Amino acid sequence: MAPSRRSAKAAAEPHASPAVDRNELTVVEKITKTAELAVPKEITAVAKGHAARPTLPTQAQFPLAVALSFVTASIGYRVLGELTNNELAAVTQAQDTWGEVAVLAGWKVFELAVGWFGNLDSLDVATMNLLSHGPVFYLLSTFYNLSPSTAISALLVDIASVALPFYGLRPLSAVHTPSAKVPNRELTDIGLQIYTAALATGIYTVVIVLSLQFLLPRVLILYFSHLPTLVPAYTASYATLLPVTVAFGAAASNFIFAPFATTGRAREDERIGQFDPASASLGETVWWNVWGYTAKTKVVIRRTAIAALVTGISTYLSCRMSIYGVEPTGAAVYAAVWVFAALFSGVGLGLVGGD
Repeated sequence: MAPSRRSAKAAAEPHASPAVDRNELTVVEKITKTAELAVPKEITAVAKGHAARPTLPTQAQFPLAVALSFVTASIGYRVLGELTNNELAAVTQAQDTWGEVAVLAGWKVFELAVGWFGNLDSLDVATMNLLSHGPVFYLLSTFYNLSPSTAISALLVDIASVALPFYGLRPLSAVHTPSAKVPNRELTDIGLQIYTAALATGIYTVVIVLSLQFLLPRVLILYFSHLPTLVPAYTASYATLLPVTVAFGAAASNFIFAPFATTGRAREDERIGQFDPASASLGETVWWNVWGYTAKTKVVIRRTAIAALVTGISTYLSCRMSIYGVEPTGAAVYAAVWVFAALFSGVGLGLVGGD
């Protein structure tokens, strides 16, 4: 008896797999998708080799940054004291009252708040901290015989205490990310960075040297009663001060010029260009005279104001509360010198990067 067509086809394909019912396949797919949804995304990311970074609630991030900053500073200064035989403590004074402790702690929290709520990243707060805390360590190393290595180490502790918490809790801004696309990226290339840093360095050098030659000696004599020596004030020169002012110039360039130069045009700029003083109201005219600047100009104004503010207050409080025998007038005048240096640097950098 001849085989049927069906049996003949089966005989011709002895190794063919049986057909799968489409309904059964659909059920399997649904089960697979359900299982995938049931697995947490973090586990899936780890399985794929991309461990997810946990995100803290927004309300908890700033308090955590403050706590980490205080802990980092405490550990850093404790280690520094052990390594230097408490050299820094020998030329500074501890706070005698809880009121003084509260003032210094409150100022540190304010500095962190300026950085956090001003949307600064870790590099921004590091340079801001150098500008604001550097003057007092220059004073200690130059006039109070604190060794340069200890002064630099203490400054690095202060910088790390603010930069590390920000680095762990907030990514770098687009300005400090080379792969990010920002307007006028060419204005932050290495050549122009060197040029702007040199400009700010020159401004800091001129301001500090002239102050040491014509203003600060008299102030130091009258209002810094425990000052060991005045010789550095009379021997100061542009060359001897350059190693110090290079650091301040580079910090000012990074903090002020980089975000200013990479700011593009905004919608508000069109409103400013269309302003007509003849038809404007009194309120609009006042707004124009006070804050009628382009978005780019506002950036350099804000950054310069922040640098001057934190430099002035931090230097004043550190001199007044942490150094023996410094009177309020002396602390204010010394702080004002560094404030003027920051302001003039901001003006100079603004002229370089202007439209």
